[in-house]
Amino acid sequence: MTIYLDYQAATPLAPEAFAAMRPWLEDKFANPHSPHRLGREAAATVEVARDAVAALLPKGGKLYFTSGATEALNWALRCAGTGGIAALDTEHAAVRDTALWLGTQGRDVQLLPVGSDGLAAPTSLADGTGMLAAMLVNNEIGVIQPIAALAEVAHTSGALFLCDAVQGFGRIAIPEGPDLIAISAHKIHGPKGIGALWVKDGVTITPFLHGGGQEGGLRSGTLSPALCAGFGAAALLAAQRMEEDAAHVSALWEAALNGLPDGWVINGSTEARYKGNLNIRHEGVDVARLISDLRDIAFSAGSACASGSGRPSHVLRGIGLSDAQAKSSIRIGFGRYTSEEELRDALNRIFRAAREQGRPTA
Repeated sequence: MTIYLDYQAATPLAPEAFAAMRPWLEDKFANPHSPHRLGREAAATVEVARDAVAALLPKGGKLYFTSGATEALNWALRCAGTGGIAALDTEHAAVRDTALWLGTQGRDVQLLPVGSDGLAAPTSLADGTGMLAAMLVNNEIGVIQPIAALAEVAHTSGALFLCDAVQGFGRIAIPEGPDLIAISAHKIHGPKGIGALWVKDGVTITPFLHGGGQEGGLRSGTLSPALCAGFGAAALLAAQRMEEDAAHVSALWEAALNGLPDGWVINGSTEARYKGNLNIRHEGVDVARLISDLRDIAFSAGSACASGSGRPSHVLRGIGLSDAQAKSSIRIGFGRYTSEEELRDALNRIFRAAREQGRPTA
């Protein structure tokens, strides 16, 4: 049986989320935008889910369902605000690559550096900046950015503030300050294929997808009641279990640190960090070989969205690591359904396999 330690890429579907989805995958198939009774029943399920997801976000905004956080982030960057775009250099590719593409379309783009701990500390933005984007929790190294302070920097400069809260949503409180927030269901034990964009009241955003005018005329496309129900159930469960989940993750983090052998170094801040993310490196480790040798342990070398590119992580390079250091780093992600026994066993095997790499063959 595989030990799953890739929670930043995707989390196991909660049984409660599956149960909420099941009727809408079996016999409740109506289009939620249809006016008949079955359609209205589906629409009501969508709205119940919307309320459950929105309850984990700041007050005073509207929530629009999307196909995922990538769509939500693209929508925000392309269709809200004007002027230049500033983003942390360690942002997810959905922000970073979209911003760089917008740079080819005439928008000024500024990638802001972070310190060796992964934290950003900008005091001002370039003139003409219309939006600042920053992640709440970094997907590769787990660093928690000072979102409220960054939002204040944006607002002082007359810019909107976009927060990619995918890795923090449902796990830690979302700070006040963002004008737009992108989230995803499959990082909180919900289904893949659905996310949302939260837009603060008073912020103007134009449609990214055109067609039938669903989602208040701003996001066309037929919603899936099953995906919405699963997202809502996962959000409700996350709200109920937030303290319990946090305590469990903290205990796992301590167990991992206590078992960390000499020579292994943690990438990024250990203080301002979501503790379900352990990104570590060891000189000379062949990560691709390590992952191949331990096929019954699911862990990664970094973002699943960038896997297979062959390039060193831009996040790890952004905190000052060399290409060799970045390529000798692994990411261990754990959470609600990870047992301490599983984590200890997996880490012991990972460390043992890494040691074996350094021993000469006969």
